[in-house]
Amino acid sequence: MGDLQIRTMRADDIVLAANWAAAEGWNPGFSDAACFAVVDPSGFLIGEIDRTPVATVSCVNYDDRFAFLGFYIVRSELRGRGYGLRIWNAAIAHAGARVIGLDGVVAQQDNYRKSGFALAYANIRYGGTIAAPPQPAGIIALDKIPPALLEADDATVFPAPRSAFLRAWVGAPGHIGRALLREGKLAGWGVIRPCRHGHKIGPLVADDRAGAEVIMQALLAGAGGGEVFLDVAGVNREAIALAESFGLTPTFETARMYTGAIPPLRLDRLFGVTSFELG
Repeated sequence: MGDLQIRTMRADDIVLAANWAAAEGWNPGFSDAACFAVVDPSGFLIGEIDRTPVATVSCVNYDDRFAFLGFYIVRSELRGRGYGLRIWNAAIAHAGARVIGLDGVVAQQDNYRKSGFALAYANIRYGGTIAAPPQPAGIIALDKIPPALLEADDATVFPAPRSAFLRAWVGAPGHIGRALLREGKLAGWGVIRPCRHGHKIGPLVADDRAGAEVIMQALLAGAGGGEVFLDVAGVNREAIALAESFGLTPTFETARMYTGAIPPLRLDRLFGVTSFELG
């Protein structure tokens, strides 16, 4: 075979990366690729041999201080030949001096440590089938919340500004967003989206478990119930209790890792991770 050539993905390549992620069991949403592409199009890389895709990775630069790595996949029959390391190094180079985060499979933690990543906490995917609950009172559509207010609240749970991504995520086809106000202030919000299998909730952000529960009920009511997945930070015991209260059980676990210090986050407010691919 010829030499590995690495280039920036086109829009159809990002769709391919999402399909590969689905084949690996990561279950991305149908609109994920389009939303991911608005953040940092030059951060999505594909490796080809004789114009045939063999490896993918993304390292999305959110600002001048933080990047997030995902979609690190090499075709199974071509693993162990150094292609993964070459495209990995290209992604790391794209981040420059930024702190990089990732959600890696637990079995690869030692390899990530060798690249300078340190474990922050585990993220746990909970899943199950839920009947659609009644729509709770006092809930409004998320797109009614002023974008600046949503971005300010998101900054309490994510290490970098992501205004373009949030706009795309809230407005994507099939995505349902709901918000909870208390005394005129944003107390909780979340998004549910259709995936290859069922729906995923993420992000899910709230001041407390009661608020998160109301938002989750509203999202499930909007989606009509069915198979549902919620990714929670293992350090948030209230988020785990919330998932279990809906009858969800652990199905998968990742290691959230960083190459350096990030701003303090209110992980007690984070009841659902947005995406393992982009954080």
